[in-house]
Amino acid sequence: MKNTIATMLGKCVAILLLAGLTATAAETKKVLVVTTTLGFRHSSIPTAEKVLNKLATKSQSFTVEYARVNPEDPEYQDATTKKPDAAKIKAAITKVLAEKMSAEALKNYDAIIFANTTGDLPLPDPDAFLAWLKSGKAFVGMHACSDTFHGWPAFIDMLGGEFETHHEQAGIECMNADPKHPANAKLGKSWVINQEEVYLIKNFEKDQCHDVLFLDKHPNDKTSGHYPVSWCKSYGQGRVFYTTLGHREDIWDDETAPDFQRINPVEVSRAYQHHILGGIQWALGLENETAKP
Repeated sequence: MKNTIATMLGKCVAILLLAGLTATAAETKKVLVVTTTLGFRHSSIPTAEKVLNKLATKSQSFTVEYARVNPEDPEYQDATTKKPDAAKIKAAITKVLAEKMSAEALKNYDAIIFANTTGDLPLPDPDAFLAWLKSGKAFVGMHACSDTFHGWPAFIDMLGGEFETHHEQAGIECMNADPKHPANAKLGKSWVINQEEVYLIKNFEKDQCHDVLFLDKHPNDKTSGHYPVSWCKSYGQGRVFYTTLGHREDIWDDETAPDFQRINPVEVSRAYQHHILGGIQWALGLENETAKP
């Protein structure tokens, strides 16, 4: 009798453990990170890819796949000049986006991240992408994401704003517009960054976007005003989070011995990682806070 009870208990424990593992697997979100570029290409892109993978691994709340083409790869070089061949690069980007962002492929993902993308990327089905997002999915953009698709008004409307220009890199103090937002949970009333390339945004939809971080003065000439840095918004049933930050390697990377000249201390990089992780988790619906303007 004791053996029978022990056996039954053992089976129950095994079933519960299996159920827990299954539930965890089911809750893990799938994220596609897009880093392809047809305009300026940031040197921080490989660092961004590394950091996003680290955040996914540590949080265990999502996994990442990539849609990427490195123009420096030998296969994309001109045979004569040994320089990147624009036609080969565009063909490769067209192929990878057709594989990862077709209407059918989008069904595999809960979120898409545009990390320093630029230019008019050849999406296989732009309307299907926006419909996918409106259905209840997530979109996250970092820095040059807003320098993508300038000729596509529907994308700019979805994002909530558009890159206009930037000046020399500067030290800034970001104001915390919503301390309750997961992206700001590790920040105080304000967040000082030693140096960053600060985007000035046009076509910012104040009545559609919820401020997360902003500057109360121009980053270069210090004119008083409201300069959006990070925001979130609803898009249909979907969620959108964007931050203008993410130009420099030492904004992204908190390694203590990097292969780049560090101006921002590791504390700034760690704060940025908390910021974007909170934004990703909010967009995925794993964290909640209002997106009302």
